[in-house]
Amino acid sequence: MGTGSVDSRDLERAVSVMRGVLAPHVDADWSVRAGPLEWDCRATAAHVAHDLLAYAGLVAARPAEAYLPFDLVVHAEAEPRAVLGVVGACAGLLATALAAADPRMRAWHWGRCDTTGFAAMGVAEILLHTHDITQGLGVPWLPPARLSTAVLQRLFPDAPPGDPARVLLWCTGRGELEGRPRLTSWSWRAALPG
Repeated sequence: MGTGSVDSRDLERAVSVMRGVLAPHVDADWSVRAGPLEWDCRATAAHVAHDLLAYAGLVAARPAEAYLPFDLVVHAEAEPRAVLGVVGACAGLLATALAAADPRMRAWHWGRCDTTGFAAMGVAEILLHTHDITQGLGVPWLPPARLSTAVLQRLFPDAPPGDPARVLLWCTGRGELEGRPRLTSWSWRAALPG
């Protein structure tokens, strides 16, 4: 797969998809484990918010060598509906930062990363962890093909061909892919070469 272009609109689409699939289930038991993760569903959603806010900070501050020394704390008493609201807020901050950034902007994320890399990582966090949460809640769901394709093209340029949602899940150790062993370790490539 080639280099894909992912932007703030894709991030907004992804968080809309997340809300659409999870909002009907906010009254379920979110203390259950989220798919293959060690976290429960609520903590997984809070993690998504954390990463989106961290990416927004990196895009805004453009550090050259390290993460910014701040963290997001979602109050322990926040119900799943409120946690999804925090995810939406953090997605909005990242989308705004991406839309305002010069396309030539570079910021550190295990190397020099551009706006498409940060957008793709944000979309990936949303799609993959939504899948984890739906597994925990027993809700059948796969990430949308178009967004999965965009993430694969930008973060997994050597991904094998196939159904984009299933390939994305396989690339991140979350699924089987016919004729290929299940991955037990993986990483994406957000940093630009060189």
